[in-house]
Amino acid sequence: MNIVLLEPEMPANTGNIGRTCAATDTRLHLIQPLGFRLNDKLIKRAGLDYWDKLDVTVYSDYQDFLDRNPGAKIYMATTKGRHVYSDVAYEPDCFLMFGKESAGIPEEILVEHEDRCVRIPMWGDIRSLNLSNSVSIVLYEALRQNGFEHMTMQGELHHLHWKE
Repeated sequence: MNIVLLEPEMPANTGNIGRTCAATDTRLHLIQPLGFRLNDKLIKRAGLDYWDKLDVTVYSDYQDFLDRNPGAKIYMATTKGRHVYSDVAYEPDCFLMFGKESAGIPEEILVEHEDRCVRIPMWGDIRSLNLSNSVSIVLYEALRQNGFEHMTMQGELHHLHWKE
């Protein structure tokens, strides 16, 4: 799986998303401009000690991302999408794209990919969810659909043992 953040603005969100990517063996793609520096202490704090385990690629802009990932199957998370995120069949190597916190993915990009725009249902007049929460929701649905391939399926206690 691949998570793509288009011009993320908040280092804590990107750090949380990086930690989620490390925990799920998901590649993280960051499209500039970024609203922070990659060595920002808030990224490190949110990502804890997992940032060095992360497979991250940085791109100069959206076109650079497209050029370096030809043929990528991209699903774009947006409050404007016509498809609910859980109704899509995700491929194991697909790209899940999320826009910047203040504005989302530009409509100029969305209109070119209408069939791959997905949304998370929300109640009432709430505009959006936190970016790192949105990434987790959509990513884990995609991982579930692909059988949580290569992921640990059973937890273990630290000091005691589960009863058999």
